[in-house]
Amino acid sequence: MQSEYNIVNLHIKKMNEQQQWRENVILADAEYIDKVAFNLIVNFERMLGRRIPQADMARWADCIALDGGIREGNNAIQVILVYDKGREELENFTPSGLTADLDGKAFKDHLGEFEFSALPVEDMVDKEHLFCDALMHLCSQKGIKRIMAIPDAEKYYDGVRRALKDADDEKRITVFAMQPMPGGNFRQEILGYSLMNALGIKGEEVIER
Repeated sequence: MQSEYNIVNLHIKKMNEQQQWRENVILADAEYIDKVAFNLIVNFERMLGRRIPQADMARWADCIALDGGIREGNNAIQVILVYDKGREELENFTPSGLTADLDGKAFKDHLGEFEFSALPVEDMVDKEHLFCDALMHLCSQKGIKRIMAIPDAEKYYDGVRRALKDADDEKRITVFAMQPMPGGNFRQEILGYSLMNALGIKGEEVIER
């Protein structure tokens, strides 16, 4: 029987084989961002008295990139979505299919080209170990300049903080959460702003309330 450590290493090896690392990488817990999007939809539909559509994945990726320090230009951005095996569908995003609609797909806009890949959490390994080990691995790659991490901060923020403890100071690393968290060797941004934008919720709507 393989140990959890070896299984995580197999995931990392698979990532290396499949990826030619770009300068900018977004690593996100797919189930977590889907859950937060659902909570925002429910709360803002009640607050604003109107239907809130599903979050636009491309617009969300744009907002995360901007918050992570990427500016207009011909940038190359990888978006890695970590998901639980057997849960290949997002319920509150469009496109929604992690493997059918997003894995291996790309789009290009004023910020550059975004390439998507879906990384499943296989049996005998938990998401925290996979996510944090993947984060450490990304930090070790010399060609990567910016990392934007969206973990499930309510469950394994401390693991992320430990994973980034010895990160290269030359890399710009930004961790997103729904509220400010205890500091670490990285920048912090509020996740809710990017999701509100992707859901079509305008700031003036909230201010007027």
